[in-house]
Amino acid sequence: MDPRIVEKLLNLAIQIQQIPAPTFAEGARAAFIRDRFQKEKLAEVASDEVGNVYARLPGTESAPPVVVSAHLDTVFPASTDLRVTRDLEKISGPGIGDNAVGVAGLFGLLWALRRSGKQLPGDLWLVANMGEEGLGDLRGMRAVVKRFKHGPLAYIVLEGMALGHIYHRGLGVRRYRITARTPGGHSWVDHGQPSAVHELASLITRLLELPLPAEPRTTLNVGVISGGFSVNTIAAQSDLELDLRSESMETLNDLAAQVKALVKRANRPDVQVTAEAIGRRPVGEIPSDHPLVTLAAHALKTAGLQPSLNIGSTDANLPLSLGLPAICLGLTLGGGAHTLDEYIYTRPLAFGLSQLVSVVQGLYRQID
Repeated sequence: MDPRIVEKLLNLAIQIQQIPAPTFAEGARAAFIRDRFQKEKLAEVASDEVGNVYARLPGTESAPPVVVSAHLDTVFPASTDLRVTRDLEKISGPGIGDNAVGVAGLFGLLWALRRSGKQLPGDLWLVANMGEEGLGDLRGMRAVVKRFKHGPLAYIVLEGMALGHIYHRGLGVRRYRITARTPGGHSWVDHGQPSAVHELASLITRLLELPLPAEPRTTLNVGVISGGFSVNTIAAQSDLELDLRSESMETLNDLAAQVKALVKRANRPDVQVTAEAIGRRPVGEIPSDHPLVTLAAHALKTAGLQPSLNIGSTDANLPLSLGLPAICLGLTLGGGAHTLDEYIYTRPLAFGLSQLVSVVQGLYRQID
């Protein structure tokens, strides 16, 4: 891969990373990408009703298109200090790997294809989409799949990190907001009255006692808890956000049923506990010997990397759940995802971009 393209991609990734883009507030970053698509003189640059940004690199024939997407949003609030540090090997900064370099990868793919001088037989659609993180609930990818349906040869989802991994299986996810309500009161005068905070604390203890199978791998996590008004108040309301995941839909549904049963049993006079579904990521997969998977694995091996077939919770879940050919690919290596110390390594990016170009071009060779 041309090192000038890699350096250009990295510089663009930093520009993207510097624009705050928390889930549901990705508009400024989307506008930046739309402007860059237009400057590249791509066709049909447009946004849809949820804010996804689309651009088309025209093909030379009437072959089916390929859709390559990367999510715009990050887990970090708009107030986060986004300063970046860089040395010869590494770039550090919140959101640089997840997913600024992934979004920049859309342009890296475009530049590399143009540099090759070989036009694709079908259209290449580049999509910067909304709502992958947290409570975004894949709303951007839902709109993408609704638009293209079964038409594309493949959906290729880009993540900045995890180079070497080919995510061809979608991990099932259920998310709930559990709320406890009580009459509340004064910590001294009304001592003994139920506290919403205490009720949820007890419920969390019971949740953590639920048996989770190692196979299929299944997890439970309370990621957020809030409530109460002051230190000397018996809390009248408290909320938690619960994340359930499993490789098996049956196991996930069973775990969700156990959670709902615990919530129901937590109710008693003066204590109301409810569970509201706030997120759902469907399970889906294509076989490990699917041509798309073998193509991506071959591209990695050609680059001197050992492919790892994997399961993950990504935008690819949505097309996979509908039986559509889809994979998620990482562009480089890094660490500290979803922390202020997030970082990527710069040298492996050349391999990740080469892999992406090989997969896109290889899809059309398969149908020649």
